Amino acid sequence: MSRKFFGTDGVRGKANTAPMTAEMVMRLGAAAGRYFRRPSASSEHRVVIGKDTRLSGYMFENALTAGFTSTGMNVLLLSPVPTPAVGMLTRTMRADVGVMISASHNPAEDNGIKFFGPDGFKLSDEAELEIERLMIEGVEPAKAHNIGRAHHVYDGRFRYNERVKSSLPRDMSLAGLKIVVDCANGAAYRTAPEVLWELGAEVIAIGVSPDGTNINEKCGSTAPEAAAASVVENGADLGICLDGDADRVMIIDEKGHIADGDQLMGLLASRWAQSGKLKGGALVATVMSNLGLERFLGEQGIGLERTAVGDRYVVGRMREGGFNLGGEQSGHIVMSDYSTTGDGLLAGLQFIAAMIETGKKASEIANVFEPVPQLLKNVRYGSGQKPLEDAGVKKAIEEAEKKLQGNGRLLIRKSGTEPLIRVMAESLDENILNQSVDQVVEAVEKATR
Repeated sequence: MSRKFFGTDGVRGKANTAPMTAEMVMRLGAAAGRYFRRPSASSEHRVVIGKDTRLSGYMFENALTAGFTSTGMNVLLLSPVPTPAVGMLTRTMRADVGVMISASHNPAEDNGIKFFGPDGFKLSDEAELEIERLMIEGVEPAKAHNIGRAHHVYDGRFRYNERVKSSLPRDMSLAGLKIVVDCANGAAYRTAPEVLWELGAEVIAIGVSPDGTNINEKCGSTAPEAAAASVVENGADLGICLDGDADRVMIIDEKGHIADGDQLMGLLASRWAQSGKLKGGALVATVMSNLGLERFLGEQGIGLERTAVGDRYVVGRMREGGFNLGGEQSGHIVMSDYSTTGDGLLAGLQFIAAMIETGKKASEIANVFEPVPQLLKNVRYGSGQKPLEDAGVKKAIEEAEKKLQGNGRLLIRKSGTEPLIRVMAESLDENILNQSVDQVVEAVEKATR
């Protein structure tokens, strides 16, 4: 059975436009409610629902509530909280399922639904396919006297705050550090500044004025320039840039330079290996991670396990192999000793801990390897179009691969969250790099006209 609704990170699309309509989300809630409402010792079945700050979140929150309660599930509404908080609270509140309403780093007009199982981990492909089947076939509603109830949970973010703070040594204080935190006008707009201030830092918070339509707009991890400027202007020690649902992070050093997820993973893997904390002797990352990271790790005897793009595939490999550190170049950092999914704030705190423990400035530890030149370009395609099946595109890809053979690598893929073809290449020869990417991009653009 092919996937009709789910992508690499849940269901996502333009809000109030098929398939991301209130009607579809209500059916999705009912299907997930039926799937997770299993026989148990308790007669009560729970779902926790969090969201980011998008205007459409109110609509989808109500639609999900209607769908879940129609199958007898009790709904616990968390209001705006980071995605990793939902994973944590699903487990600690003994819920049958957790849901995050968010389109992560996408613009405000998009929205999405992410599911977490009772163990706090994102769902398997098999589970998502079964939920899709139930959506299509329909589910039997609960009897009138078994309809679920909905309640607001007001302390969810505070529970999460305490969990994140506990990841640092008890005697570690951030006193004396000036930190810029960019919350992308998203889910962590209260959480991140609270945690950093409570740990002792002087906090300069930006991207903390959500209005429902400005999430990720010229701020956050996908637009870190605002945070970089603020770090330099305020003489801050570092900056932490989160995305709309706070499961991604970019680090800014005191000079305003940006370090991506690969650099942060390289730093943590190296430090954890030296201290004996790195399990399995390897880091788990995706096919997008830079060759420079792979070489850096190899020089230290650390392995690199590559997966398909998507943090749930990273987590799946971590669980299979017993690894405790993984992530994506885009800033998803997964530390399974602390969290079940990517957590931008948690990763930022681990970077700060490395600064404190080494006594070094952010610029001295933020870039641990020299990246191989990498170029990524995106081409948007229309509904129903299949540019990767075009003969001209196939020929361009074949020719580009020949150019890069022995000099680098080429990766072409459809985005799982947006209608984009991503064309990425790496090569030490920048002329070949640019020619290869441009050749494929031109072919894709021609196929989508």
